[in-house]
Amino acid sequence: MGFHRFHDTWFGQLHLLVHQLTKAPRPPATQEDHHHLQALVRKVMTHYDEYFRVKSLAAKHDVLSVFSAPWCTSLERSLHWIAGWRPTTAFHLVYTEASILFESHIVDILRGLRTGDLGDLSPAQFSRVNELQCETVQEENAITDELSQWQACITISAVSDDAGDIVGTSVNVDEKIEGLVMVVAKADELRLKTIRRVVDLLTPQQAVEFLIAAAQLQFGIRGWGSDHDRQRENP
Repeated sequence: MGFHRFHDTWFGQLHLLVHQLTKAPRPPATQEDHHHLQALVRKVMTHYDEYFRVKSLAAKHDVLSVFSAPWCTSLERSLHWIAGWRPTTAFHLVYTEASILFESHIVDILRGLRTGDLGDLSPAQFSRVNELQCETVQEENAITDELSQWQACITISAVSDDAGDIVGTSVNVDEKIEGLVMVVAKADELRLKTIRRVVDLLTPQQAVEFLIAAAQLQFGIRGWGSDHDRQRENP
């Protein structure tokens, strides 16, 4: 329940931060505006840092609860990859937002006008996004393999040992559960690293737009999931 309350509070604070992001001057007209956008980006990234720090502590205390994520809706859990969102989602989001904004500004772009938003990514930025996506896919696959190995270890132990011995030997169980703690930690480290990598390759204005889009995606999925769960509970 401790992390459940933290998650709800953190999510509410994210709403407030996104409100600040949407009110920020875009594009920045002055150097002060530019610094303001940078400060907001740092503020949001600190918020994500805090989330994963507390989640890490919760996982060490009760990793099975963190893995099952009872604080999330059924829809959110159906989309999870190892107790959270899939890191490569960040790149799909960049491509999608860039495409939408590019199409909305196509006339201005053809006239040679620069918008400075996610629809105005440079060739070097697109190249870097592609590189990071490939690297992240490889890291995702490696962690997925570790989870598969952990699951196979648990299954083999359950089949080869007496069930009573497995339940009764707390040290043996704790050692196996510790393996899952490490897998979840690596998955969360990749999630946070991916956000940082994407933000770092963007301009402050683009980073603000990316963080808004990422949060709105979270809000949307959570909202749909909450509606669906209510309908299930009250048919």
